Amino acid sequence: MSVNTDKRAKEILHLLLREGKASVDALITSLGASSASIRRDLARLEKQGLVHRTHGGAMLAGNGPSVYEAFRFDASFAVREDRFAAEKQRIARAAAALVQDDETIGLAAGTTTTLVARQLVHRKGLHIVTNAVNIGMELSSNVRVDTTLTGGSLRWAGAFSLVGPAAIESLSAVIMNRLFLGATGVDPDRGATIIQPEEAAVFRAMARQAQQRIVVADSSKVGHISPAVVCTVKEIDILITDTSIPDDMAARFREKGVKVMAV
Repeated sequence: MSVNTDKRAKEILHLLLREGKASVDALITSLGASSASIRRDLARLEKQGLVHRTHGGAMLAGNGPSVYEAFRFDASFAVREDRFAAEKQRIARAAAALVQDDETIGLAAGTTTTLVARQLVHRKGLHIVTNAVNIGMELSSNVRVDTTLTGGSLRWAGAFSLVGPAAIESLSAVIMNRLFLGATGVDPDRGATIIQPEEAAVFRAMARQAQQRIVVADSSKVGHISPAVVCTVKEIDILITDTSIPDDMAARFREKGVKVMAV
């Protein structure tokens, strides 16, 4: 592959990461390349499992129908996925930008962490460790990413979250460069919290094995506290949220040593 072709392919991926999908005409206009060149690039990227070609264009792999699509009709996941969708997309892009090639990355189950996973499909040499069945399914066809599921039991419809002793025990054998955690509440005094204690136990095990812990949560979660603690505020290295976070709340996190990224 020539340098120009490789550069153009990366530009196509970056555009699709921003927009989700694009027409061939839009790619021609944006990149200033010929229709034949764009179509060859898309064919090559599809062969690598990075994009899906559609009639007249392409979409990022992971944005189209998946092998577990039937389960997405469970309202509990679908509704949560659509809530604050634009904010979550921005958060996911910012989170993925922190990841370096060849790292071991942890992704705890959740809607925002699922979006982070979709932003990582074009990367190479990553080892992703997750307790989320849906994330494992989405990444299963990607030969560039090595994916490990924790094992464990499925307890709640629509959650896709593996929990229990088997999940916790499996995590003792891996060290992660970064862990991305979702939360139903993140508070400058109480830290990151979720609803289910069994799920929180798995998330805590993941946090113990991570060199850096990053909470990805839209601003509606900030200041809220749920029953089960995932990690204390001292254990959170970075909070990635959206620009609607109140200034005073962001300042309180920073006072506790948490880097706040509002995107």
